[in-house]
Formats: sequence, C-alpha cells, structure tokens
Amino acid sequence: MQLTVLSVAFAFAAVGPHAVGGAEKILTDLDEALSEAGHQSLVVACEGSRTKGQLFSFPLPLAGTVDEAVRREVPRHSRNAVQRALRSGRVDVVHLHGMDFDAYDLPEDIPIVVTLHLPLGWYAPGALERWRERARFVCVSESQRSKWPAALAGRSDVVVVENGVAIPEQWNSGPRENFALVLGRICPEKNQHEALAAGTMAGIPVLIGGHTFPYREHQAYFAEKIAPVLASNERSSRPQHRFLESLRPDEKRDLLSRAKCVLHPTRAPETSSLVAMEALAAGTPVIAYRSGALPEIVEDGVTGFLVDDVQGMAEAIGKVDTISRSRCRAAAERRFSKQRMVRQYLGLYESMTGSRSRRMQYA
Repeated sequence: MQLTVLSVAFAFAAVGPHAVGGAEKILTDLDEALSEAGHQSLVVACEGSRTKGQLFSFPLPLAGTVDEAVRREVPRHSRNAVQRALRSGRVDVVHLHGMDFDAYDLPEDIPIVVTLHLPLGWYAPGALERWRERARFVCVSESQRSKWPAALAGRSDVVVVENGVAIPEQWNSGPRENFALVLGRICPEKNQHEALAAGTMAGIPVLIGGHTFPYREHQAYFAEKIAPVLASNERSSRPQHRFLESLRPDEKRDLLSRAKCVLHPTRAPETSSLVAMEALAAGTPVIAYRSGALPEIVEDGVTGFLVDDVQGMAEAIGKVDTISRSRCRAAAERRFSKQRMVRQYLGLYESMTGSRSRRMQYA
C-alpha cells in the first residue's frame, strides 16, 4: 500500500540538494527516500526549494533583512500552502519540521509527526503541551529527549530518531592538508569567530563554509566578528583564514576529504550536528565544544576532542593527528547512516497509519 506523506518545512528556509539547515536537509532526505520507494511525497516549502515529490511552494520576500512584517507574512503563506496540499488528495501522515508546528490547522483524523530539530526551550511556550493529544513527537538525540518537560515525561509517544547522513563509498584515509574546516549557518550561536581564534593560536588556516541569512543579528555578527578577522589576516603573516560562503554538496565533500579536522565551537545547546556526522563519515576528526548533543556524537580522544574554550580547541588541533581516521569512519557507518534514519521514520509512519506498505530497501 502506498503512503502519502505531507512534509512541512520551516517557512524561511528552502529545502533541496543545496539546503543549509539541518531540518531542511533531513526533510530533503525523507522526501527523496519516500519518492524512490514508491510512496507519494508532498512538500510545503518556500520558493527556491527543490523536491523529488510534489512541491507546494509559497513566496519568500527576502529582498532585504527580515523585519516583523515579513515574519508575520511568510508563515501565513506557509499555512495557506498546507491547506492547498491537503485539498490535493488523500494524506496519510503530516510531518512538521518547523518551530511553529502548533500554528497549523490540521484535520483531526490525520496522524501528525513533529520532529523537534531545535532545543525544546526555543519553541513557543505551551506548544508541546497544547499538542500532546495531536502529535507524535520525535527528538533527534537522547540529550534532547532528557530535557523533555517533567509534566510530559511519562508520555509514551516521544521517540528518538537520531539524524543521519550519506556515507560516501570513497573516502581519504591518508594524510590531509594543513587547514581546519568550519561549516554551517553564520550566526552568533554558531560562534565561528572562536574557531578563527583557535586556528590563529594553533598556526593553521581555518576555512569557513556557510551562509549568512538576511536576519539583522546574523548579518551584524558576520560584519562585527568574522569580517574584521579575515581583513586583518590579509595584512599579516598569521594563518590566512578564508570565508567560502555557501558550498555546493560536491565542494563540501571535497573539503571534508582534505581537511585536517572540523571545528565546531557552537555555544548553542545543539540537539544534533549533521556537520559532525558528515565529518566523521569522511574520516575527519571533529573538535567541538561540549554543547548539547555533541558529546553523544564525538567520542573524546577517539573520533575527535571535546573542549571548553578557544585555548582548548587550539591545543586539540595540535594533537588531532593522533586520532584514527578509520575509527571516525567506522563510527559514522555504525551510528549515523541516512538509511538507518529513513527506516526508522518509515516505520513510524506505518505504525501511526496501520499501513502495511512496502518497506524501503536499504542496505
């Protein structure tokens, strides 16, 4: 039996092969897997998105920075697109990926899955409580699940499905080039300027690959914390850090295959880290701050190092060659494959619909 799954993205970020955020990448992978397995995938996402299934897009007016008017307007367009998708035919499951999951008007008879990609405290007050009778909640790590509100702690419909990434068949197990890599959105909570500082202390260039979204705080962070470091390095003999802006998937894979290590200096209570998983899949050690779920992903002294500050990160860079790249790769294969994640989500869809639909054939 064929399933029809309606996936709803965060309203302000495009999905597809060039998606930047973790939530968008996970939705893209599920859309692709559902379509390839013969199920029907419907996706609600902003214009500029690319999907394997049927896309119900809506305008994203981001000519300048995002102001309050835009913050109100775009979610309204998203809600209208959801209604268009629901009217298009039978929907077996609605899977919500955005932080405003409780704002949608959904039929009572359609099962709902909500993946909580962000720290629980970042959602609207009362959202989890209001939807406790409507949705099956998915946490993406055990550390996130451990923060579940005490009032809801006894609920059995909260499951953990760890994120997964593509594990490339070919990877570079040999010596790497002398640069460290930082990947992700450029914003204050990702704290990339401390990676630059650690690279300077360790005497190694740091390459930053990422996108700066049109939010005032994000643009101000780049202008005040990142750009001055890049400019000053050009006039000195210090390591020549570089900003590469958004990277194509093939460019990112190439850099991961050549980098000495990946730096992850986030101060946010990360619920997961696709960047860390992709690095390990490439056999590249990760040096990360002890934030959120990162201690679940990076095994200190085995697949990288967990540190507390810039000094610790600089020191870890100096000893990263002691990390076995084969063990990094093996950890990714064992725990972080996209196929494992997809199987778990499809099983969840089937359990909620009572469907005996054909399971995806993944190795």
